[in-house]
Amino acid sequence: MVQHTPYLDNPIHRTDIDALEEPSVLDFGTNWCGYCQGAAPHILAALARHPNVQHLRIEDGPGRRLGRSFGVKLWPTLVFLQRGQEVARLVRPADDDAIDQALALIDPGA
Repeated sequence: MVQHTPYLDNPIHRTDIDALEEPSVLDFGTNWCGYCQGAAPHILAALARHPNVQHLRIEDGPGRRLGRSFGVKLWPTLVFLQRGQEVARLVRPADDDAIDQALALIDPGA
């Protein structure tokens, strides 16, 4: 079984995200969110097939500027980035296929 890391509660600034060069997935949620816990195995399984993609689990909630800057309203929300630019988004993904399709947009060689 793949273990997931907790959501990071330290703030990451939007300018740092915009400056990312490598393909990345921002995973907005909280450690206590049932939807996040249920989606985690699907997210991790898909990401395991894309080792070149950076996965950032970011704790979201009221007053969290990064989530607001991406317009996050439900958890988990996955934002797929290529060179710091959003190319896809999934909200409450329920299966590996949708995640794989979005990952293929930012990591086509995998």
